[in-house]
Amino acid sequence: MSEKETTRQDVYTRITAQIIESLERGVKPWTQPWNAAHAAGHVSRPLRHTGEPYSGINVLTLWATAMEAHRSAPIWMTFRQALSLGGHVRKGEKGAPVVYANTMQRTEVDEATGDEAERSIPYLKAYTVFNVEQIEGLPAHFYARAEPHRNPDERISDAEVFFAATRADIRHGGDCAYYSSTLDYIQMPAFEAFRDAQAYYATLAHEATHWTKHQNRLDRDFGRKRFGDDGYAREELVAELGAAFLCADLGLRLEDREDHAAYLGHWLSVLKEDKRAIFTAAAHAQRAAEYLSSFGKRLEAAA
Repeated sequence: MSEKETTRQDVYTRITAQIIESLERGVKPWTQPWNAAHAAGHVSRPLRHTGEPYSGINVLTLWATAMEAHRSAPIWMTFRQALSLGGHVRKGEKGAPVVYANTMQRTEVDEATGDEAERSIPYLKAYTVFNVEQIEGLPAHFYARAEPHRNPDERISDAEVFFAATRADIRHGGDCAYYSSTLDYIQMPAFEAFRDAQAYYATLAHEATHWTKHQNRLDRDFGRKRFGDDGYAREELVAELGAAFLCADLGLRLEDREDHAAYLGHWLSVLKEDKRAIFTAAAHAQRAAEYLSSFGKRLEAAA
C-alpha cells in the first residue's frame, strides 16, 4: 500500500471512529443539542471563514467536534487563515479534521496492447481547522451573538415554500410519518399533532429525503428488503443526515425521533463493518439535499 493510500485509509478510519464514539454514547452528531448563540446561525451547517457552508462528511465531523467541545459558533478556519485575518489560535487548542475530495489524472499503459490511457483516481486530503471560539484577535463579526429567534409554534413560511416547491405528494392524517415507495407519497400526521413547528418540518425533511430515492429521481437503492437489515439501516442513515442538512439550511432544529434508539445499533453495526459507510451516506444525503433545494431555485430563476 502506498503512502497516499495509507493516509486515505487513516482519514476514513479516524473520522468513522469519531462518529462511532458519539453513537456509542447515544449521541447522534447530526442532532444539535443546543440553540446556537452565534449570529452566523441559530441552526447552521458549519461555515468556512468566508461564510461558505461545508458539505457532506465535513458537516458531520465538525458538528461532532462542536458537540464534544460545547462550541456554539459555526465558523471554522485553518491556522493560516486565522493569521491572515489578524487572529491567532490559542496555545494548546486542538483542531478538528476535515477532508478535501478530488481526483488526479494518471497515465497508464495497457500491458497487452501498449496503448496509453488516462485514469481518474479519487483521493482525500485531510487538513485541520479551528473554531472561532478557539481563536483570539479576529474581527468582531466572527464573535457576534444571535438575536432572538422565531416563535416555535408558528408555521414557518420559508419551510412551507421549500417543501411545496418539490410538488411531492404530501398527505396528512393518522399517527405515522412515512414515505410509501410503492405509491410514491409522503404521509404525515396533522401539523397540530406535533410538539412544535420545528418537529413537524424536521420529520417532513426526513421523509422528503426518502422521497428522493425513487427511481425517477435519484434512484438510490441499498438492497433494502426488510426492517433492520443492512440496506434498511443505510437508507435510514441517509434520511437522518439528509434531514439534518436540510434543517440546517432552513434554520430549523433537528431533534431525536422516537425511533432514535432502535436505529443506533443498526448504524453502529454498519459503520463498524464498513469504515466508508458514513462517507457514502453523507454523500447521498448531500445529493438529496441539493436535489430538494433545486426545485425552489428553479422557481426563483423563472420568477
